This record gives sequence, structure tokens and C-alpha cells, in this order.
Amino acid sequence: MQPDNGTHPEPASHKNKNKNIVIISGRSGSGKSTALHVLEDVGYYCVDNLPVRLMSGLIKELAERKSAPVRKIAIGIDARNSLEQLEAFPTSIEALRAQDTDIKIMYLDADDNTLLQRFSETRRKHPVSTRSLSLSEAIERESVLLKPVAFLADINIDTSRMTLHSLRDLVKKQVGTDDDYMTVVILSFGFKHGIPSDADFIFDVRCLTNPHWVPGLRVQTGLDEGVQTFLSADKDVNRMFDDIRVFLEHWLPQFSASNRSYMTIAIGCTGGQHRSVYMVERLKDHFETNNFHILARHRDL
Repeated sequence: MQPDNGTHPEPASHKNKNKNIVIISGRSGSGKSTALHVLEDVGYYCVDNLPVRLMSGLIKELAERKSAPVRKIAIGIDARNSLEQLEAFPTSIEALRAQDTDIKIMYLDADDNTLLQRFSETRRKHPVSTRSLSLSEAIERESVLLKPVAFLADINIDTSRMTLHSLRDLVKKQVGTDDDYMTVVILSFGFKHGIPSDADFIFDVRCLTNPHWVPGLRVQTGLDEGVQTFLSADKDVNRMFDDIRVFLEHWLPQFSASNRSYMTIAIGCTGGQHRSVYMVERLKDHFETNNFHILARHRDL
């Protein structure tokens, strides 16, 4: 018999009960993507269109990361799953809850006429439609496919008469997110494609040396090592970074203290491929250690 050294394996329930999982589902056009973006903005690790059979493994892998375990996970489940996988959804949820995992299932929907109108306005192809199924028939078929998910929903939201802003607010309220800190989106863009309409601050980095004109770098982006090495060696690039950093370090806490919950900082170059992308990634790496949700997005990549 081994002596008791005071350490004991942690029960499985204790390992898992801190995981906060939100499943987002619903018919296409009901606002699932918007709901996922809201959760991403408040710190959730989001995965869209995940096969049901991979759900348990993904949650386990993210939660057991040694360097940075992920406890807040949002997963989008839609009708692009096979019928067999959707029918297995209740069993998968039951197994996860048996491990004391905190799961909320949010199901979004809208009336048929609203969904028809939304697809007509966007001219998007319905994911269930085929050559033999009309749009209205595809919408009806999707209801049947998603019944196993809808039946288990903890939160049902009818978006038929909702604006984008009201849906965002309701998702935050239903999930119970912590809004004591501000979400900062740092967005790269190209001026030749237009200025982002939702930017709170815009910084123009077109005065910096453009890797587009350097042989071998034109086909790369600011996410590639070659472009990053080239730009990081330029003293003007470093000076520009420092100036933007100092400005944001001073003013972001001021906006956060005034109950601002969301800000977009846009960094623009000519095409949105090299300089702005590099600067956004560098600012993200600096500020994500502060008390903000930092999201890096690249509009024109």
C-alpha cells in the first residue's frame, strides 16, 4: 500500500466544472454568426460549423492546454452536420454534462417569411438548398434537421423583429458575460478599399516603407516572417509603433473608465496586406497582456 503523501488525483468533476461552454445553433439567417461574434468579443474561444462528433474532443483539448487552458468556449452547430451527427447531439451533451461541464445551448430562429426575406436580400445560397429544393423547402428541411438541437435548448431567441444591436445586447445578457473590461478590436485595412465605418480611431501608416515593392515580399503579408523581419528593422516603423502604443496606453484606460465597453482601432495602409497587418499584430501582442479583450482582425486579407 502506498503511503499517503497528501496529494490526491483531482476528481473529474473538479477538473471540468469550471468550463463555460455555449452552444449556438439555429436556422440559417437567424443570427448565429452575430451571436458567435458577440461571444468572441467578450473573450470566448469560438468555433463555427463544428462537426458534433468533434465537440467533446475539442473542449477537452482546449481545457487541458498546458500553457493557456481555455475555459470559455462557444461552438456553432448547424445543419451542415450530417443527420446522423445531429441525432447524436443529445448523447454528446448528456456525456459532457455528466462530467459536470457547464453548458448552455442557445437556439436562434426567425419566422419563415423573415428568413426568406433575409436570404433574398443577401442573395446567399442556403446551406441546405439543392437543385431539387427551393429556398422555402430548404428552410423547412433545416427545421427538421435541427430538431434534436432545438429540443435541448436552454435559451430560445426569436430574431424576427430584432435589430443587430438588440440581438447583441440580448446574447450578452443571456450568457451573463462580464462587461467590467473593454473589448478593443484592432483592425487592419487598405485605404484603396475604403475606410471602416465603425472605426473609433484611424491611424495611417502609408508613410512607412512598403514591402510591396521589395522582391519576394509582395506575395507575402504582414503575418509572414519575411515581412515582419523587414518592417521590424525599420526605425520609422518602430517609431510609429511607439507613438501609437503610447497614445493608446494613455487613452484606452480613460475610455474604459467612462464605461465604454467596445472600441475599434483601425490601422490603414494602401492595400491592407503588409504594413497595417504587421502593425495590428504587433499592437495586439503588446496590449493583450493588459486588462482588455484584444481582437485582431484583418479586413482586406
